[in-house]
Amino acid sequence: MIYFNAFIFSGLVCVIGQIIMDNSKLTPGHITSLFVVTGAFLDLFNIYDKIVLWAGGGAMVPITSFGHLLIHGALDKAKDVGFMGLAMGMFDLTASGITATIIIAFFMTAIFKAKD
Repeated sequence: MIYFNAFIFSGLVCVIGQIIMDNSKLTPGHITSLFVVTGAFLDLFNIYDKIVLWAGGGAMVPITSFGHLLIHGALDKAKDVGFMGLAMGMFDLTASGITATIIIAFFMTAIFKAKD
């Protein structure tokens, strides 16, 4: 059942993004930012954690999980360190994903030639 829930949640995120893209003048960058902020907002009220329990990995793959992880890490570190923990903890949970993205992007640009 967890696979079905993961499929439903991820598919719903994609459908919402496609509906927004088809019916507005927002660019994919705007929609991505909107989903990151939505994930962060849902984590402030512990709603996203409940979604993760329901949808499993399906809730950890979409772009909404990036906002969730940013806020989750910042709030956890703020509990330990204080106000400065907000800035310190923001990238604790997302550091591996950001690092992998930078490394992969570097090698892809070294291998492939950009189109004009």
